[in-house]
Amino acid sequence: MIVAYVLARVEAGRDQAVVKEISAMNGVKKATSTYGVYDLHVEVSFATMEELDKFIFEGMRRIPGIKETATLITYKGI
Repeated sequence: MIVAYVLARVEAGRDQAVVKEISAMNGVKKATSTYGVYDLHVEVSFATMEELDKFIFEGMRRIPGIKETATLITYKGI
């Protein structure tokens, strides 16, 4: 199982619409608006790297209002 955290910068005024759209996507465990450098924090889980790639490149990055993403892929937890 691949777990990742995707951080995103969102155009001003689009936050709620973006969170709503992302929350409905497959693989999303949690989507939260945040303060700071990134406006959105999304926790996702997929069986394969290909599914994560598809989520990022064909899903999330095509949502109107997403300006930039950064993906943090986990490798070990406690």
